[in-house]
Amino acid sequence: MKTYRFGIIGCGRISENHMESIKVLPGARLAAVCDINAEALTKASRTYDCKGYTNYQEMLADSNIDVVNICTESGLHARIAIDAIQAGKHVLVEKPMAMSLAEADRMIAAARKVGVKLGVVHQNRFNKAIVKLRKAVEFERFGKLTHAAAVVRWNRNDEYYSQAPWRGTWEQDGGCLMNQSIHNIDLLQWMMGPVESLFAYTATNLRDIEGEDIGAVVLKFYNDALGIIEATTTIYPTNLEETLSIFGSNGTACIGGIAVNKIEAWRFPGDNEAAILADQGNEPPNVYGFGHADIIDDFMQAITEDREPAVSGEEGRKALEIILAIYHSAKYKKEVTLPLKEQFTIGIGL
Repeated sequence: MKTYRFGIIGCGRISENHMESIKVLPGARLAAVCDINAEALTKASRTYDCKGYTNYQEMLADSNIDVVNICTESGLHARIAIDAIQAGKHVLVEKPMAMSLAEADRMIAAARKVGVKLGVVHQNRFNKAIVKLRKAVEFERFGKLTHAAAVVRWNRNDEYYSQAPWRGTWEQDGGCLMNQSIHNIDLLQWMMGPVESLFAYTATNLRDIEGEDIGAVVLKFYNDALGIIEATTTIYPTNLEETLSIFGSNGTACIGGIAVNKIEAWRFPGDNEAAILADQGNEPPNVYGFGHADIIDDFMQAITEDREPAVSGEEGRKALEIILAIYHSAKYKKEVTLPLKEQFTIGIGL
């Protein structure tokens, strides 16, 4: 078995999920970490017994690194990813893959040109309940899809946003739709198919941030089904739920829990709903769930088999496009059709 040597850029909040996953995966080894924060870098390099870099360009010059995982603030994803790709590294980047479609397209084009793999971390696609839901969609158990709802009701208080100056900014982060709800938006479009049009309202009601802390969206899919997105980080006192509900002419499914990890309703002819609800795994310790190891493992297999990873750059681009369309709709108070015909970006230039 080939061993893939990983380098992680960014040793903040999400990086531990990557480090712990690499630690336990056969065929994976953490070779290096990088961060401009000396304390975070020292802690990570000592804990996982690997090299530490304060300059990511120096890390990219390390020939012992095969794969680079990017865990920095979102606004840096595209530049670092393209640099890593041009250095000949396979790249697995946290969500959102970029802050604009132009950036995302440059990343995808660069990976194709160099011949390396580009993947985006939407780990909830590997949740046990979501895998079961996806199979039901693929086998057309819902019949005609009629509508769906993606709901994220979480808490991110002032302390969360004050921990880092980039949080909640247009340049580096965006609001609750781009940061917290993008995973559920990815799942919504994965289950329901391409979005034809949408109309959105957003607001910043409780937090002193540039981005939104609540968003409400109505969508129309190309298959004539309708959708609803509710996203907020203003729930008190703690996280409440992340739920994805799918409805069709033959069945109903609702996946909930803290991070779309638990089947709340499963109603199809011939299925024993009570038995299905009783046969579920443990609640995840946090909103990140258990999927990071699975998505990293799939990425290694994609390299070995020379195929696209489960969540390729093209796949990661889809949720990004929907969110940019939402921001455009909210700003100009109009219905927006997809695919986007212009290169919208968030913030002042939207």
